Amino acid sequence: MPCPATGTPRRDRAFPFSRSRPDSSPNSFPRNPPIRLLLPALLAAFLLCPVSPAAAQQPETPPPAIAPQPPPAPPPQDENNKRPPVHNGTSNDRLLYTLPNFLTVETTDKIPPLTTQQKFAVVARSSFDPVQFPWYGFLAGISQAQNNQKGYGQGAIGYAKRYGAAWADGTTEYYWTAAILPSVLRQDPRYYQMGTGGFWRRLGYAISRTVITRGDSGNTQFNCSEFCGTMISSAISTYTYYPRTDSDLRNAGILWGSLLSYDALTFIGREFWPDIRRKREKKRHPDAGVAPAAPGR
Repeated sequence: MPCPATGTPRRDRAFPFSRSRPDSSPNSFPRNPPIRLLLPALLAAFLLCPVSPAAAQQPETPPPAIAPQPPPAPPPQDENNKRPPVHNGTSNDRLLYTLPNFLTVETTDKIPPLTTQQKFAVVARSSFDPVQFPWYGFLAGISQAQNNQKGYGQGAIGYAKRYGAAWADGTTEYYWTAAILPSVLRQDPRYYQMGTGGFWRRLGYAISRTVITRGDSGNTQFNCSEFCGTMISSAISTYTYYPRTDSDLRNAGILWGSLLSYDALTFIGREFWPDIRRKREKKRHPDAGVAPAAPGR
């Protein structure tokens, strides 16, 4: 309503957001704070307000799962220095890569004793190995060339008789020394390679195996299986299928000594052949690692 005195419109007295000009005196403050001063306060209140329960209960995103790393591959073994695989407590090695060497052990690891069945099985596996047949043919040829057992004569018939005698000698002696007596006396027919030491020390060790061996318990014993087995085999050969002219005690003693000497040479071969085999294979594959020699009995 217009004022009667001045005719100017009336303004409300206490309207908070009045557009009336504030007092311009230097000591006066504006009656109403500017809106721009409220913005910092609202921002601070927003930042300080508690998080809503829904947001507080929201699970944190788990870190991505790390795939398990595969175990490191074992270092490549030198295929050339591998020991022959073990077959029921015996070896699959061959002397000169040909002759069966199944009763040689090249490790110091504790291995169980052979059962009676295993002793007979390994002897049969060796005695009837295909390589043995030409080997006995070779021995028969030497015997015929030296005209041993003259009662067999010469020619094809003499050679056939000598071949049968050589096979019977080797098979009979091997069964007695490595299967029958070791089973009865509970002795270990295997040869444990020494593997370390000087040449002469190892040579003496190999020869001594004709009289010293291990029992199934692991203790050192007199090698009765070798000593008596060769004696029994010599007696069987001399007094059964050898010519009558050779069937006497003297020839039996000579044959017994020959079998012991032959077995001593075999033990020497068993002792040093693994070293020769590893050296030959190392030359063929010089980049491969060198496996340590395996000491033994």
